[in-house]
Amino acid sequence: MKILAHNKKVAHDYYILETYECGIVLKGTEIKSVRLGKFSIKESYVRVDNFELFIINMNISKYDYGNIFNHVEDRKKKLLMGKHEIIKLGQKVKLEGLTLVPTKVYLKEGLCKVEIALCKGKKLYDKRETQKTEDVKKRLQKLTH
Repeated sequence: MKILAHNKKVAHDYYILETYECGIVLKGTEIKSVRLGKFSIKESYVRVDNFELFIINMNISKYDYGNIFNHVEDRKKKLLMGKHEIIKLGQKVKLEGLTLVPTKVYLKEGLCKVEIALCKGKKLYDKRETQKTEDVKKRLQKLTH
């Protein structure tokens, strides 16, 4: 498994409740750009539309060696997951006010996979508290080494 992108800001901004692995539908030049690491998931999110999952704002740069059939950079991309899981996620997002955010993009057995997380947003004081605990852990590690 080769991790291509990791969104570390998700753990800072959200409480991660559950994670899921999804496939992603990419066109020919998109997968070539993804394999080269020319994409970003920092501002992206996942939405459930009509029993289908879509990742929105995932920017995949144009492939340098592409021709007139090159892809559109900011199109919404379909995620592949079982229908029953998608229905459950859609209900949790609607009823409990949770969000779906991509956390990792990686290659598994030659296929591109996206790990999405079911998250609950943190308040500002929660973010400060987690920052304090992370700082304390870093200081302890420096002192022990």
